[in-house]
Amino acid sequence: MDPLSEVLALLKPQSYSAGGFGVGHDLAIQFGRHDGIKCYAVVSGHCWLRVEGVPEPVHLQAGECFILPRGLPFSLATDLSLTPIDFHVLLPQIRAAAALPDHQITGNYLAGGHFMLSGSHASVLLQSLPPIVHIARESDRAVMRWSLERMREELRDPQPGGALITQQLAYMMLIQALRLHLADDAKTGTGWLFALADKQMSAALACMHEEPERAWTLQSLAERVGMSRSIFALRFKQTAGATPMEYLTRWRMLLAGEKLKASAEPIAAIACSLGYDSESAFSKAFRRVLGCSPRQHRRGLQAV
Repeated sequence: MDPLSEVLALLKPQSYSAGGFGVGHDLAIQFGRHDGIKCYAVVSGHCWLRVEGVPEPVHLQAGECFILPRGLPFSLATDLSLTPIDFHVLLPQIRAAAALPDHQITGNYLAGGHFMLSGSHASVLLQSLPPIVHIARESDRAVMRWSLERMREELRDPQPGGALITQQLAYMMLIQALRLHLADDAKTGTGWLFALADKQMSAALACMHEEPERAWTLQSLAERVGMSRSIFALRFKQTAGATPMEYLTRWRMLLAGEKLKASAEPIAAIACSLGYDSESAFSKAFRRVLGCSPRQHRRGLQAV
């Protein structure tokens, strides 16, 4: 499995909702701060997206997708001169519009989902993403089109099992959008996502992901990707925002956290499976990375 898939596999949504809503003509909707990730695409029409703290608004057209990974307040409007109205005030109107037949919908219609992700795993992804991930290229919009059309059909004509299908389509749309962002836009910045966009750094990540239990050193990783030790160390730090050994430790702890939650395997055995000779050394690293002991994590007492 590639590094992107492995990290996304750990991002199991604790809960998520999916659906669609309209933004009628001459309307601006204000959404408050949110937990987790929101991912929506414009099915028809167009509108403007404003996110708190981001200087410039983003113009969204049919087929374009956006991800809001940081939970910042945002607004959607058909006209930037309009004063936004709170989403909850407009909720009855929005629901009524969403229930209309296609030919009666005016303005802009969006579909997507809101994903609540597990805290310790989510931070690995979210810290590498900008406030807005905007998928706008025509070729990328074509890739998203199938998911959007299927979601629109499920929302318009609900069938048995439709709610689950809609949720899965929304999650697939989120993963596809992240994949497109990685291919097109993740060229500058700092974080594991940017490291994936660098061929040699991605190869180093793949080594650590494939064999997390191996006693990797800076030298052995540099040799694997065909670089000198010093140049590899510098470039990895610049792109990933951490040293190779810091990244390896964090990845091991995320895997350990998943094992602690999903199995009754002894902590000493988990430590050994991830390359630690002693449970105490493992526990110390676990607390440093995730803010609690392995036993606390297993009991669901992670630090807030």
